[in-house]
Amino acid sequence: MKPLWTLLVMLSLPASAESQLNLTKGVTEVSNRVYDLHMTIFYICCVIGVVVFGLMFISMIRHRKSKNPKPANFHENVKVEIAWTIIPLLILVGMAIPATTTLIAMEDTSDADVTIQVTGSQWKWHYKYFENDVEFFSRLATQQEQINNKFDKSENYLLEVDRPLVIPTGQKVRFLVTSDDVIHSWWVPDFAIKKDANPGFINETWTKVDEPGIYRGQCAELCGKDHGFMPVVVIAKEPAEYEKWITEIEAEQEAARQREQELLSMEMSKDELMDLGEKVYNSTCAACHQPNGQGVNGVFPALAGSGVAVDPDGTSKHIDIVVNGVSGTAMQAFGEQLSMQELAAVITYERNAWGNDTGDLIQAADINEVMNQ
Repeated sequence: MKPLWTLLVMLSLPASAESQLNLTKGVTEVSNRVYDLHMTIFYICCVIGVVVFGLMFISMIRHRKSKNPKPANFHENVKVEIAWTIIPLLILVGMAIPATTTLIAMEDTSDADVTIQVTGSQWKWHYKYFENDVEFFSRLATQQEQINNKFDKSENYLLEVDRPLVIPTGQKVRFLVTSDDVIHSWWVPDFAIKKDANPGFINETWTKVDEPGIYRGQCAELCGKDHGFMPVVVIAKEPAEYEKWITEIEAEQEAARQREQELLSMEMSKDELMDLGEKVYNSTCAACHQPNGQGVNGVFPALAGSGVAVDPDGTSKHIDIVVNGVSGTAMQAFGEQLSMQELAAVITYERNAWGNDTGDLIQAADINEVMNQ
């Protein structure tokens, strides 16, 4: 009875959506279809397993050597061969029909109400709303002290971002997924979405969430040393709340662009540039080049006392590297990630911190000149 009891327990566990041994049931129609398909195939496999192993054990018991069975004397049976060919075929066809309809539904991105481009890069996500003039980066927000075991881990450890993706409920949202550098994978289990982000290609997927809420995911493709620090957070809002949010963000970003233009005619002092530059460097650059500017030997070049950061004639090159990145290396382009003021400040900081002392002060106008070349 023990094997039978164990089998019954295994069968009952997946029936609960709360079981940690089973798939997430999800919050969308497609995710529920995926879950139901999974359960259907699972139960079919269980039935097949019971029948096959049942027949095997019955044969072993009834025809064991101690009973001195008289073996049958035949070579082939056409009816049996037809049966064991037709029955598996019918089972496979029965499994293929719901699987195919589910896959077709998952790939149908037509008639979308909202289109968002999702771009992965090491190690963050960039979201761009096609119907509105809104785009932003979404980065890990978990404190470094938690990662370094100095603070207790929060409830959503490594699943927090500074700017979550916001979508409306009750509307079809189409995602165009791509990458700036290596292969990433945008994965939100509650939506039954896991779509690879390939550089140079655009993959499509979609969702329609009916209930407001916060839904979390991660990059599901090994993409480098900080792969584990690339979470996805999606907030689904009621349409009225979503429209209010998108209008506010659009106005906020337009105001930021206007402020940037005003900064082109202004100059910041060295103290202002160094203070802002240190903050930007520690949040954006220190993960690779280290807080002390020493870099990682053979991987990320040092900035303290060497390289372009101390080259007296390398100011324009330094700006170009930070703004446009370096193709074929891990050095990203920060021209779209940081404001011109932040770019000017962090380059000034790199040229004057850790004993570099070049005395160079970079202003927003210098960044604008390089960006418009």
